[in-house]
This record gives sequence, structure tokens and C-alpha cells, in this order.
Amino acid sequence: MESPIHRFDELFRQLGLPDDPASIEAFLAAHRPQPNALAVCEMPFWSTSQATFLHEEVMKDGDWAELVDELGLLLRS
Repeated sequence: MESPIHRFDELFRQLGLPDDPASIEAFLAAHRPQPNALAVCEMPFWSTSQATFLHEEVMKDGDWAELVDELGLLLRS
């Protein structure tokens, strides 16, 4: 199995969010649980540019897609 290209904290940095462990946990706690039916890019708290980035990465199965999927799972739990 290949190592991921990016780390989870780097996804938060890419989204323009604080990327230290405490901030990531606070973000997740503040925004979950989200409905299972929502794609991560459809969750209501993203800016337009954040939602676009998340959608595009998943659609093109880009470098960030695996981490975007992980983020979606964490936000639904």
C-alpha cells in the first residue's frame, strides 16, 4: 500500500483552516455529526472555494481525495 502524498493536517492548511491537532479536533467537534446523505463538499459550513476544492478533488480522484473522504467520515461520526 502506498503512503499518502499528503497528511490530514495539510488538508486543513489547504482549506485555509488552522491545522494544529487541537484546532482540527475543535473543528470536527463543532461540525459533527453531519447527515450521511451529504457529500463532504455539500456540508453547509464550507465557503464556496473550499466546497469547490473538495468536490474537484473527489471527482478527479486527485491527490487529496483519500483525505477528503476521511474528513467526510469523521464529520459524519
